[in-house]
Amino acid sequence: MDSWRDGWESREPLREPSLVRPYTLTSGRTDSRVELPLEAPIRTLESGPTPRWPGNDVRARILQLAASSPSVAEIAALLSLPLGVARVLIGDLVTQGYLRVHATLSESATTDERRELIGRTLRGLRAL
Repeated sequence: MDSWRDGWESREPLREPSLVRPYTLTSGRTDSRVELPLEAPIRTLESGPTPRWPGNDVRARILQLAASSPSVAEIAALLSLPLGVARVLIGDLVTQGYLRVHATLSESATTDERRELIGRTLRGLRAL
């Protein structure tokens, strides 16, 4: 287990007042172009393009969080975004070459790996 997940419960959500309605961020879109299971770890690509938006933009904040490989649910919870909005934004960043979605468990996953995944998913859902 990595240290980010070990300290997950103690992290405070990033809360900045926003006057923008969440679905405005996605232009009303509700489906991601990429399959994104709630438990899928997301990681920033080191060779990705240079972002062209300010550091307080929600996309920049997603990229900052993704450096620690959180799940889709964890990103939504930490940014106080509806899950559908987070999935669309993360999907956009994946298709634009900023992020990578890591595979979740395969059929050959061990019981310990499955329990760890369930635990991470539950923590992310509780935070929502």
